[in-house]
Amino acid sequence: MKTFVREALLLLLLANLALTRNPKALITGPHLLEPQFIFDVYLDDLHVERFNSRAETPRLEHCAPWVDQQEPEYWEKRTQDILSLMNIYKDSLKKMLHFYNENESGYHTLKILMSCDVLPGGYYGDEEFKFIFEPKDAIMLAENKSFWLITGNAAKYLSQEWKKLEFAKYVKSLLECKCVQLLLPMLQHGKETLLRTDIPKIHVTHEVRDDGKITLRCWAMKFYHTKINITWQRDGSNQTMDMDVIETRPAGDGTFQKWAAVVVPYGTEQTYTCHVYHEGLPEPITMRWEPPQPSFPIMPIVTGLVLGAMFIGAMVTFLIWKRRIKGTERAGSVFKSPWE
Repeated sequence: MKTFVREALLLLLLANLALTRNPKALITGPHLLEPQFIFDVYLDDLHVERFNSRAETPRLEHCAPWVDQQEPEYWEKRTQDILSLMNIYKDSLKKMLHFYNENESGYHTLKILMSCDVLPGGYYGDEEFKFIFEPKDAIMLAENKSFWLITGNAAKYLSQEWKKLEFAKYVKSLLECKCVQLLLPMLQHGKETLLRTDIPKIHVTHEVRDDGKITLRCWAMKFYHTKINITWQRDGSNQTMDMDVIETRPAGDGTFQKWAAVVVPYGTEQTYTCHVYHEGLPEPITMRWEPPQPSFPIMPIVTGLVLGAMFIGAMVTFLIWKRRIKGTERAGSVFKSPWE
């Protein structure tokens, strides 16, 4: 009972952080004696664990320092679980290849995605299971987690095998129980990292295209959490339909980056504004492209021009004075200053 209360309070504190994704891939190829199995764990889009069957010593490893606070037994147990899971997917891959009479030594990819979302109070949110064999076949767990949604003949054949094994019940249990059990310690160890908020750094770039038009690209960098919205407006009108936007992507240092771009006619750049919305900002940021300032200072140029004009004026006066001296010497007259 105490454990439940502790976990419930933890979930209340970490309201929207309980999202775990487990992308897995089984890859075959001519150079591989055995299919390569890659297993990744993401928590709120942060890469936290990884397993690669082709590593020198295949074992589950952490990808973030705070994840390493787990007990040694955790890593051994999880590695054994992954090896068992790998054998299940290997068997599924062989059946798919056999159905299509494919050579096991050719290039083939089997992808599996599992995710669970835990809401405040310990309630389950969205859960997902996808089994995808190249572009041909897919098996997904239905919303009620009791049957499969199937695409492709081989997937239909494999789902019948899974039905005999009651594999849907196993996956449902994995998502609703095991996933949460693995999630809670991670949240506890990483709450300082996961609860932080890094404000995005915003800037706009300007690029001239071959057709003479301009690409304005609004960058948001060094931010966390991942939820962010970037839009372009022209004179207050949204340009959503004309935008090119990339998915939020990791920067490699625990933060994320994203950009949105619009192509505009030359000379209209100042009518476009970028608007960025992020939970770390007290209010949305509005920014437009600013033409670069001259890289050289103005005052020294003005001073140089004035001094140059004075120097030229002095030289002209000196030459006039010299010419007059020569003229008076020839005439035998008395020297007079040119200013008299």
